[in-house]
Amino acid sequence: MMWGVAAGGLLTAMLMALARALLGPTVYDRVLAVNTLGTKTVLLLAVIGFLTERPDWVDLSLVYALINFIGTIAVLKFVEFRDLARHVRRPREGE
Repeated sequence: MMWGVAAGGLLTAMLMALARALLGPTVYDRVLAVNTLGTKTVLLLAVIGFLTERPDWVDLSLVYALINFIGTIAVLKFVEFRDLARHVRRPREGE
């Protein structure tokens, strides 16, 4: 019963994050909302794994967390530079 309430709370938080991702107002708000949505998805996968007594769902949630993190970094780099392959050149000492 308590785990079902937790899943319901997570779904509510996911709907609020989805609303923020759609409404914006800036691209950074949207990226942060999508990252939050991914984090809540990781938690929901873990709760579902616990409810169904399938511990392999925790492994799936960890993989999804890594993909979510790498995807967020890639999107933010693309937003800033408009290119994923661009290297950031830092000035050396004395330049």
